[in-house]
Amino acid sequence: MTTSRRLADRKVERFEKNITKRGAVPETTKKGNDYPVGPIVLGFFVFVVVGSSLFQIIRTATSGGMA
Repeated sequence: MTTSRRLADRKVERFEKNITKRGAVPETTKKGNDYPVGPIVLGFFVFVVVGSSLFQIIRTATSGGMA
């Protein structure tokens, strides 16, 4: 057998092994209870939202309400 034919046969073997393994991947690879956002980022977001709303309430109250 020539070298190129051996290489071709090896490639075919690897390809056919992959074909037989198809579909044997576990259903989920992620952890079930992992959050997409870290707790520090979530805390910062809550701080900004609550802080800005409090600032708006205080500013509205000191300027005389909705006039």
